Order: sequence, then structure tokens, then C-alpha cells
Amino acid sequence: MGRHVSFVIGLTSFLSLLLAQSESSAQWRGPGDWHMGPGMMGGWGIGWFGGIFMIAFWILVIVGLVFLIKWLIHMSKGHTEVRHGGSRALDILRERYAKGEIEREEFEEKKKDLGY
Repeated sequence: MGRHVSFVIGLTSFLSLLLAQSESSAQWRGPGDWHMGPGMMGGWGIGWFGGIFMIAFWILVIVGLVFLIKWLIHMSKGHTEVRHGGSRALDILRERYAKGEIEREEFEEKKKDLGY
């Protein structure tokens, strides 16, 4: 039932677009006429440069959104604190082991606790 309704809506939309296109195309009379002429500035617009800039703009927007989402996910998991804190903790643990403050078994146990 859902596919049938979607098909009917899609077909109706497509046909209405075709109808709208044919009616608007029939109104164009020529460049010398005041009605639906060649466009802004008498046809001397920015041409295909506008299309390139538009595509580049949307690519930049999409890439920016992707990086923003990746950054937000990264920050929500707290990776920066674990990496910097974990590395410093391991350095302190190694120093304590090197000084003889802790035994090998305790060093290995604390190293596992830190996730190394």
C-alpha cells in the first residue's frame, strides 16, 4: 500500500512539473520583447562561472559539516583527555619503576589498569 501511494505522489509531482515547464516556456517571445527576455543584464551575466562557484560553495559547506560532525563526535567521546592523560600517567609509572619505588608486578598491574 505504501509503495503505491508513493508512486502516485511521485507521478503526480512529475506531471505537474512538466505542465508548469510547458506553460512557462510558452510565454517566452524573444530577446527584444519585455516579457521573459534573455535574463538579467541583457544576457551578460556571470555565465558558467556562477555554476562553478555554486558547486564549490556547496562542496565547502558539505566538507565543513563533515569535519564539524567528526570533531563533535571526537570531543563527545573525550579522546583528547585519555590520550594526553594516559601518556603522562604511563611516563610517571615508568619513572617510579625506574627509581625502584614500585616492583615489577605492581608496574605491570598498573600498566594494565591504564590500558597499555
